[in-house]
Amino acid sequence: MVTRIIMAGGTGLVGGLLTARLRRRPDVTLDSLVRNPRQPVERKVDFTALAALPTAPADVAICCLGTTRRAAGSAAAFRRVDHDYVLAFARLARDVGAHHFIMVSSVGAGGRGLYLATKGEAEAGVATLGFDRVDILRPSLLLGPRAERRPGEWLAQRIAPLLDPLLPGPLGRYAALEAAIVAAAIDRLTTCTAPGVYRHHVPDIRRLAS
Repeated sequence: MVTRIIMAGGTGLVGGLLTARLRRRPDVTLDSLVRNPRQPVERKVDFTALAALPTAPADVAICCLGTTRRAAGSAAAFRRVDHDYVLAFARLARDVGAHHFIMVSSVGAGGRGLYLATKGEAEAGVATLGFDRVDILRPSLLLGPRAERRPGEWLAQRIAPLLDPLLPGPLGRYAALEAAIVAAAIDRLTTCTAPGVYRHHVPDIRRLAS
């Protein structure tokens, strides 16, 4: 049985790794919606006009959209990507028949500050759209080579391996995580069918990927 997957954010750190995994699966067809295509399988779209986009039916939707305030240029531009585009994509996915929605969010989503508050609002919005199953991955710092420069993350990626072993118990959810592990976990989640809303932190993501 073929699983029809529609994805947004396939050119980012996690999305790029996930795209490569999904393309190797003979049981998957992939419709990858991006703003700046890099591969033939990617479709250039305007995320401000998704409602009018001709789209084939889908079973599973995956959202890897995400940026930072610095990269976006302003608080408003950041919110446009991490909230407005996420919800626009989720509505499109619902309208073309997707019953399962998987999204990459952040540890601490729903907390104070622009970044965490926006992530929390996006999660809450998706959860109200009527999908049979919603999987929300909440990684902390993502490890891996990025196309864009993030000086703060560059330094954190080098410090994290020294500090992570010192994070016991519940603090383990704040440990850094390789983007490839997140991609593997999402790949696994595409086969899950039990209904509900599930939030996966770093220990859960590692288990899913193993």
